[in-house]
Amino acid sequence: MDLKVTRYEIRDDGVATVWLTRPGRGNSWTKRMNAEYRWIMESLDSDNRVKIIVVTGEGRQFSVGADSRALSHYTEVDENYAESVNMPGMSTPGYGVRPEFDHDMVWHWGLRKPVIAAINGACAGIATVLASFCDFRYAAEGIKFTPAASRLGLPAEYGLSWVLPRIVGLTHTLDILMTNRILRSEELMQMGYLNGLYPLDGFLERVYEVAAALAVETSAESLHAIKRQVYEDLLRHDVGASVEESKELIGELMKRPDYKEGVRALRDGRTPDFNLATVGE
Repeated sequence: MDLKVTRYEIRDDGVATVWLTRPGRGNSWTKRMNAEYRWIMESLDSDNRVKIIVVTGEGRQFSVGADSRALSHYTEVDENYAESVNMPGMSTPGYGVRPEFDHDMVWHWGLRKPVIAAINGACAGIATVLASFCDFRYAAEGIKFTPAASRLGLPAEYGLSWVLPRIVGLTHTLDILMTNRILRSEELMQMGYLNGLYPLDGFLERVYEVAAALAVETSAESLHAIKRQVYEDLLRHDVGASVEESKELIGELMKRPDYKEGVRALRDGRTPDFNLATVGE
C-alpha cells in the first residue's frame, strides 16, 4: 500500500513503531488513515521479525481525533454514518479469533503481538478509542486527553462505553465521557488508565525501553497466549472454564521450544534467549 498519512519501521530488537502522520492537521483521523493503519497492523502482526508494536503520533501530538472537515461533512449531507465508514476492501487485522473482536478497534485484541500506545501529545475523539483498545498505554507528562463526544452532541464512540469501565471503573468512566473536560496525563495515571508516565523529553526512548524488555526478555508465545486469555476471559463469567483451558494451554506450550529454553535458563541462572530457542528447534 502507498502510505500517505502513516509510516512504520522495524528495529533490530523486534520492536516495530507505527506513526500517525498528519502533523499539519494534528495527526487527525481520516478514512485513509484508518485503511493504512489497518494494513500496517496486519502486516506487522504476520511479520516474524516483530514482537512488539508501538503506536504513536508524528511530532508533538498523538491524534486530535476525527478530521474537522469530515465532521463538518455530516452536517451538510443526509448520509448514513455507519455505512459511510465501512469501506470495502480494507485489511482485517486480528479478525477470525472471535466474532466479538471482528469490529473497528476491537480487532487490536485479536492480534498476536502486544500493542503499546505511546501517547506523546494531545489525544482526543477516536484517538482515545485507539489508545483504549491497545494492550499498554504510556503517556508524556502534561498531555491533554478528551473523548470530546458530549461537546459535539455525540454518544460514546466505538465501544468506549464498554471498554473504559473495565479499565478505570464506572465512576471515572462517567466523569470522562459525560463532563467532556480535558484531562491531563497525570490524572489519567491516577485513574489507572496508564501503565506509565514519562517526561516529554526522551519520552519515546523510555517507551522503547519497555518495549525492548518485552521483546527480548519474554517469550512471544507466552505473550500471545496471555493476551488471548485475558481478552477472551473478559467476555465470559466462568472462572472454572478459564482454569481448565489454561491447563490445556500449559500442556501445549510445554511442548514448545520457548518453554524448554525458559527451563534451561532457570536451571542455569541466566536470562532466557527465546530467539536462540526458536532458531535451534
